[in-house]
This record gives sequence, structure tokens and C-alpha cells, in this order.
Amino acid sequence: MPGGKPYIPREPISYRAIGVVRNRVNQFRPDGWAEVKSDIILRDDLAEALDAIEGFSHVMVVFDLDRVPEAVRRLRVTVGNEEIPPERGVLATRSQLRPNPIGVSVAAVLHRRQAVLRVKGLDAINGSPVLDIKPYLPEYDAVPEATLPSWAVRPVD
Repeated sequence: MPGGKPYIPREPISYRAIGVVRNRVNQFRPDGWAEVKSDIILRDDLAEALDAIEGFSHVMVVFDLDRVPEAVRRLRVTVGNEEIPPERGVLATRSQLRPNPIGVSVAAVLHRRQAVLRVKGLDAINGSPVLDIKPYLPEYDAVPEATLPSWAVRPVD
């Protein structure tokens, strides 16, 4: 920053979970989440925070990857569609092995019952703490002109 010291955020940063994920997936996996149905069970004191969520087709769920041990987190991971993919920076991937174990996923809203939101396609394992839920707003969250590097494009079968 010109003429001043750079801003350094305070550490540690901590959050209280607003709820927990319940589903039948107990281990991380790289794909196969599209048909997974999950219940996001909010704390009872937050039930009314879901009021009017039913009108949205999708939500963004922010969750803690609490079972990814610090010892396995990486700065580089092997990923890509090449026959022998090279290592790439973890922040250029959707890997769970991130410096901060934070997951973000867009999921379809199926229904809500009091403090329980049923979603489909959430890539969080059973028991994952949920930190936040935000409605998906295509006007802001979809970028039609977004591009991907060739290594990130899934090959067509």
C-alpha cells in the first residue's frame, strides 16, 4: 500500500458453525456428488434465518473441511485432464487439501422443514460443520463469459 503499512488480518479467525451436514457420504471423494442428497440441520436458534429460502432453486453452502488433517494439506496437487497430470497450485483447483479447510458448494434446494434444509449436489461429507448459506443469484453468481484453462475442462466421453 503506498505510503502505509499493508493490512494484516488478525489471527486466529474463528467462526461458530450454524449447522451440520447429514448425508450418507463418510469419506471425501473427488466427484460423484451430483445425486447426493443432504440435510443441512441448522441450530434451533437459527431456524427463522431460513425463512423465504424455499423460493430459491439453489444455495451456496460454506462449510468447514474439518476432517482434512493439516499434515495432508498441500500447496500443489496433481490434477488435470492430461494422461499424466502435473502438479498445480492448490488454489487453482477445487481440492480439499487447501491451506484453510473451507469448502464452498452450490447445491439445489429440494425443500425446507423448520431448521432443516434438504439439498442435492452438496460436496460435503456427513458431519461437516456448515458456516453459512447464501442464496444463489444468477445475476451476480453466474459469469457467462468465464473461461477455464484447457487442463481443467473435463473430456467428453
